[in-house]
Amino acid sequence: MGYESFYELKEHPFSFAASEKFYYNSPQHSKALIKLSHAVETEKGLALLIGNIGTGKTTLSRRLLDQLIDDNVEATLLVIIHSEITSLWFLKKIALMLETPIESENKIDIITAVYHRLIDLSNKNKRVVILIDEANMLQRKEIMEEIRGLLNLESEHGKLLNFILFGLPEMEDYLRLDPPLYQRIAVRCVLEPLDEKATYNYIVHRLRVAGCARPLFTKEALKAIYAYSKGIPRTINAICDNGLLEGFLLKKEIVDKKIIEDVSADLGLTAQG
Repeated sequence: MGYESFYELKEHPFSFAASEKFYYNSPQHSKALIKLSHAVETEKGLALLIGNIGTGKTTLSRRLLDQLIDDNVEATLLVIIHSEITSLWFLKKIALMLETPIESENKIDIITAVYHRLIDLSNKNKRVVILIDEANMLQRKEIMEEIRGLLNLESEHGKLLNFILFGLPEMEDYLRLDPPLYQRIAVRCVLEPLDEKATYNYIVHRLRVAGCARPLFTKEALKAIYAYSKGIPRTINAICDNGLLEGFLLKKEIVDKKIIEDVSADLGLTAQG
């Protein structure tokens, strides 16, 4: 028996995997979604969402993607997994995501094919947006130049392609490698850690979604979770998951502050003052 059974939960409440079901729409997440959606609707071209590790960028990118996909928006998500990609790989990936057949390794040929595909989508009244998660991995000036070139593609009706970049704060440093591209940022959102109230609501929300019918953390434990997590959702998940596991091992009906202090120490965390 795992702690889910012990605490009468229907499923794991604090998984690290991005899940639409467990999405918590904090005030700042809601604001960011509205601003980024507006950027697409008004075809701003380039929008950014910046946040430190664990603040929920990936979760928000999936949420936005789900919201954008409809009859009038062609939306797709690209996740960058390493920093060694080339500008040619990037262009070919964009073409593939837009279902553009290419047989050439020549950049001009690829861009031309993408342009014709975008014109076709525009003629069908489709707005096209590419979301890029972990965009801080795009660290080469030539890639920034390719993004700028793609943003230059327009029809008589306006821009043919929009980008929304999700990444760590240093992403802006790489965008500055191409000053004309950096100047094109039309919308910029920053995800901060959750405040104390939002941290409590986040925990309660995830427990409720998992089928929780009663409090599983004391008030003092919740305060300790905020102090040790500093409001970072990924760290909140780690502390709560370990806290429930330790509570199960100790056969505690409710997780107290001592348990949170112990598991936080095991995770190498220190409480903020």
